[in-house]
Amino acid sequence: MFTLLFIAFLLTDVLLRFWLASRQLRHVIRHRDKVPPEFSERIGLYSHQRAADYTVAKIRFSMLEHITEAAVLIGFTLLGGLQFIDLHLGKLIANEMWRQLALIAAVLAIMGVIGLPFSVWRKFKLEARFGFNRVTPRLFIVDSLKTLLLVLLFGTPLAAGVLWIMGNTGTSWVIWAWATWVVFNVLILWLFPTLIAPMFNKFTPLDNPEMTQRIHSLAQRCGFSLDSLMVMDGSRRSAHGNAYFTGFGKSRRIVFFDTLLARLNADEIEAVLAHELAHFKHKHILKRMAINFVLALVFFMLLGWLSNQVWFYVELGVLPQLGRPNDALALVLFFMVIPVFTFWVSPLFSWLSRRDEYQADRYAATQSSAPALVSALIKLYDDNAATLTPDPLHSAFYDSHPPAILRIQRLINND
Repeated sequence: MFTLLFIAFLLTDVLLRFWLASRQLRHVIRHRDKVPPEFSERIGLYSHQRAADYTVAKIRFSMLEHITEAAVLIGFTLLGGLQFIDLHLGKLIANEMWRQLALIAAVLAIMGVIGLPFSVWRKFKLEARFGFNRVTPRLFIVDSLKTLLLVLLFGTPLAAGVLWIMGNTGTSWVIWAWATWVVFNVLILWLFPTLIAPMFNKFTPLDNPEMTQRIHSLAQRCGFSLDSLMVMDGSRRSAHGNAYFTGFGKSRRIVFFDTLLARLNADEIEAVLAHELAHFKHKHILKRMAINFVLALVFFMLLGWLSNQVWFYVELGVLPQLGRPNDALALVLFFMVIPVFTFWVSPLFSWLSRRDEYQADRYAATQSSAPALVSALIKLYDDNAATLTPDPLHSAFYDSHPPAILRIQRLINND
């Protein structure tokens, strides 16, 4: 029964994604040859068509990725791939902890190898075709090795800790494993600005006294205690621009991509930053973290129940090994299949995110300048080749930010 349910949800997932993708393709292509009136004075037809072509290329590429991901999932589950790996590792490795860690590592390695061609194509073909990629093959390899190192340094202790908890703390393992996951995520957030991010990018203090003073004044008005203003060499990897704030307590910092500073004027930079600070002011990040932690607890509780159900393994193509722990098998199987059953709630989380973005826009308009924010957004949409005419339903499922036209209209109308 569960096998049929899994297949039904997987088919629904794939078909729904393809239907949404086809809607997006038709909608963007239909509006390709005319710039929306709200943007006609600032964005030319060539830029609008470039954004449409970029969106179409990404959608078509994502459709191929979805098909591959579904095939890989079927291969690991119903076709016996996970069963094959688990049995052979059981013959090769006697130590139970190392055997289970090897299972997790093997699955991640296989998925990484399968995903590598897609990453290469996205960087060196799709992004390069539209002038965004600046990553060299050497830098791509170095970044990949650094990422692998981080996974080994942080992921291995986390996996080992959760497996130990599952095997040694009885029925209360769910709470302990969840608490470990929460602590791990907080630790990563704390280490990111000072340890992880500098491994990939160079950060230098903002060298513009007038802009620095202006930003400090804005931060003070917003009640944001600021430790430093940093510029990141984002242009080393991409032509896309952005800004964000990170850190905890007195170590909070604002980070600008150099590509953003090169494109926006002082008023626009202040408006973009006011938008980012609004997320802090309204505690959007803390709220999202709280939601994620609560959902993680729900998932751990569900995993705790499913891991004791033989049908959960058998009907997904896996036979648990008798007399040996199957905790890693349960973890891998659960986190493989759970996205199939949860995609349908995507619109809810997209709506929550877009609601926060509207609230941040309103706050930025009061703390800086609505026209400056409108101008900055238009420049960013143009520079990043973001489509101005997304399909509404596709946007409702996937987009964490509201469509460009709706954001601009609300800012202009002070809504």
